[in-house]
Parts: sequence; C-alpha cells; structure tokens
Amino acid sequence: MSDIRTYDYIIVGAGTAGCLLANRLSADPRNRVLLLEAGGRDNWIWFHIPVGYLYAIGDKRADWLFKTAAEPGLNGRAISYPRGKVIGGCSAINGMIYMRGQAADYDGWRQLGLAGWGWEDVLPYFKKHEDYHGRADDMHGVGGEWRIERQRLHWPILDAVREAAAQVGIRKTNDFNCGDNEGSDYFDVNQRRGVRWSAARGFLKPVLRRKNLELVTHAQVERIVVEDKRAVAVRYKRGGAAFEARAEADIVLAAGAIGTPHLLELSGIGKPDILARIGSAVVHALPGVGENLQDHLQLRTIFKIAGARTLNMDYRSLLRRSLIGLDYAFRRRGPMTMAPSQLGIFAKTSPDYATANVEWHVQPLSLDRFGEPLHTFPAITLSACNLRPASRGSVHAVSADPVAPPEIRPNYLSEEEDRRVAADAIKLTRRIAAAPALAPYKPEELLPGASKTSEEDLVKAAGDIGTTIFHPVGTAKMGTADDPFAVVDARLKLRGLEGLRVADASIMPRITSGNTNSPVLMIAEKAAAIILEEAKA
Repeated sequence: MSDIRTYDYIIVGAGTAGCLLANRLSADPRNRVLLLEAGGRDNWIWFHIPVGYLYAIGDKRADWLFKTAAEPGLNGRAISYPRGKVIGGCSAINGMIYMRGQAADYDGWRQLGLAGWGWEDVLPYFKKHEDYHGRADDMHGVGGEWRIERQRLHWPILDAVREAAAQVGIRKTNDFNCGDNEGSDYFDVNQRRGVRWSAARGFLKPVLRRKNLELVTHAQVERIVVEDKRAVAVRYKRGGAAFEARAEADIVLAAGAIGTPHLLELSGIGKPDILARIGSAVVHALPGVGENLQDHLQLRTIFKIAGARTLNMDYRSLLRRSLIGLDYAFRRRGPMTMAPSQLGIFAKTSPDYATANVEWHVQPLSLDRFGEPLHTFPAITLSACNLRPASRGSVHAVSADPVAPPEIRPNYLSEEEDRRVAADAIKLTRRIAAAPALAPYKPEELLPGASKTSEEDLVKAAGDIGTTIFHPVGTAKMGTADDPFAVVDARLKLRGLEGLRVADASIMPRITSGNTNSPVLMIAEKAAAIILEEAKA
C-alpha cells in the first residue's frame, strides 16, 4: 500500500454528479476534497463536438462498454449499455438534452415519505446552477454553470412531424421544464455556442486550480473500508500501485446507477446471497443494493420518406459533408451541433394517465444502431419510450474482481402495463405518421413494419426493436425506515452506516418522466447543500 492520505470529503466518480459535488464541497478552502475517477480526461475532440456521441458511444476511450444479460422481454437479445468513462461521465457522451421531468415525479417522491424532495423543494436546486438562454424567472435561473441553449440547426421535416403531432391532438409547447412537459417542442440542449457543455466543463475544470481539491483519474476504486459501522476510507489502484485515502467527514458515492451498487457489493455491503456469490464477507447487510433498476426503453420506429432532406443523404454526399464541416468550423452551426434527438414529443397513450406517459425523440436520420453507418435512403426516426415503466431490474457483481463488469438485468417489458404501453405507443406513432402534415413526404414504415398490427405482434415487435435510451436509475434507492429495500435515507445517508452517502441517479426511488442527466445534477446540488449544512451544525 502506498502512502495513506487524509481528506475531509472523498467523492467516488467524476461523472455528472461528482463534478458538481467537487465544485461545491471545495468552495470552502478549509475542506480538503479528493475526487476519484476510474476513467480519464476529456482530451479527445469528439467529447466536445456535439455530434461526437456517434463516435464516443462504443469507443473504449469514452464508454465502459457494458452489455446487459440476455433479456426475455427483448426476445432474448443482450444489448449494449453505454456509460461514460471520462471526467464528466455520461454528460460527456450523452444526448445533451436538458429535461427536468414532471412536477408529479418529485411530488410522488415526497408522497413516499421523502421530505424535502417535492417539486417545490427541488426547483431551487435546478435553478441554482442554470444558465438558461432566456431571462431568469420563477422557473429558470441564469448565470449558473450549467449552460442551456436552443439548438443551432433546423430541419423542415421535423417541423412537419411537429405539425402532424398537433393534428392528432398533441399540443405545441415552448418549455418542457415548467413541471408539465406534455406537448411538442425542440429540445433545449446543454451546449455553449455549438460546443458540448459537459459537467466537467461547467463544474470541474473551472475549479481544478483550487489547492484543496485533488482530482485523480484512472483510479479504480476497489472497496470502501468500514470500521465500527463507519465508512472511513477507500482503497483504489492506479498504474498498478495501491492507495488508501481516508475521510474525516463523508465518503460520497457518485459512480452512477451501475457503478455505485457494484462498488457497495465489492465492499461487502448489500444482499447477503449476492455477497456470498462473489465470496465477499458481509460487512453490512442491505438487501436493496442493486435492486430497483429502472430505465427508459426506446422503441425506434423508422419511416422512409421522400421529398425532404435528412442527414442520411447529407452524410453520403462528400460535398454536403464538406459544407457541414465548414459551417461548423466558421459558425458553430449545422448538423455537427446535433444532439441525437432534436424534436421532443410528450403525450398520453390513454386518458387513464394524469400526465404524459410517453416521450418521443424525433431524428432526421436513421441507422440500425449507434456506431453504425446511416441508412442509404432518406428516413426519420421516432423513438417512443415509456416514461414510467413498471418493470424493475437489477445490477449485481458477479466477481470479486473490481474490473469485472457487473451483471445488468433491466428486465424490460416484464410487466403487463409496460407491454400495453409499448403497443399503444407504436399505434400512436403510426397515427402521427399518417397525419396530413406528413402526407407530402409519403412516409413508409420500415420498423417495426406495417404488417404488425395485433397486440401480440406489437409486443413482440417492441422486444425486437427496443433498446436503452441510456437512463438507468434506482439501484441504491432513497426510502423511509420502513422500506426494506431502501439503501439511503432522505438525506442520502447509507442506512445503517455512518460517513457514507450516495448522490447520483441510483438514489431515485422512481424514474423521472424524461431525460435523467439534469435531475442527477439537482440531486448532487441538494446533496452538497445537505452535507455543508450538516458540517456547520
């Protein structure tokens, strides 16, 4: 073991949450803060050009390259499960979509007994770090570290899709982030003048010169050390050498919905039978660790079209690609600024739902899967995802080897409600495609295929085309003392142990109704406030 150093706070994971936590906890120069990241620095060009997600996802420099187990709900398929492997974490490779979710999501958390997590409680934490493109008001803040802009490109075919949605009863809106996101609009994105704005750029890099903040990359944390029911240190390896860092105040896990439960189990914290499977002594039994996995399954419906420009054809033209490159080089505009999805639609598949229960990510392109070439014909993709899935999965260690990937079982479409919503979402997508506004473009359904019409056919089709939209949450859930599967309490303290907190997507008791990156920042913002408040007491 190399020299043992002592800090006030140790943060495990320099992803979305970890970057903000490091910023806030080190703001007081008296706090000694260590930030550990298993990945590297964001010194690859495709971390910064927005369209770079096409290259980063699936590349070992940027992505942990996880895969799920074979999923019965996906007709036996195992799918890739991208997670960011770099400072900034998933915010360095994700879709850059700024989305809070619905007020009802957070009010639902409060109704579970989690005081301080209702919509009115969390809204100030969203606003605190916002740098919104409009002016500050009751719903938005300006001047914060998290830049939010309108997109810097335009596709007429997406205007037509938006009009088609209106024709089937889905209203147009101009802000998804006021508590009710039902309607259609172009997504706001986390960019600054056409450059990706990751959590590392916004929160971490500006403060790395602080003498009380230390960032260590390529640091593989192997376990949390517990003494007398208190987490006191972390052990990690870097470059073949072993290190131990001790915390006088808190260790904060911000390794994400996959990394956090995995590390807890490697440390002997979790479900006893899972710990026995990997040969780990039970340090602290906590059966909820790794359970309650939730994710948004996207159903990527694809329609061939005619008479409109899409990225498929631009990509195949050397001249068009050259013009796109020049547009970005000189104006920071055009397709190289593209988020994976430009147009968003939120709607109810049934009047039984009080709020929108399905989200569409609409793209002027089509491809078989990320990382593969675009199709050779003009097409659009309308990806529909169930915002509040009933299915629950798990993430568990399968080996005591810290670098062995955990077993990821999302358990997609295991509940009847999810199968019904999947079928209804495909039906509603077809209604949009058949609306008069799209008739001039002669949409022809490629996936899942117009011949699939029965409920049974549509559920099977959902299993064939469904894939993750990269929103895993819930695997170290927040809950009350009478919830046997709660991992942390409402102040994000690990139940039954002192000195250990979790502050990332894994603490969500229920998934939010939309993209999950910015809710993770809110969680980290609130966690930092709680930690600093308790330190003053």
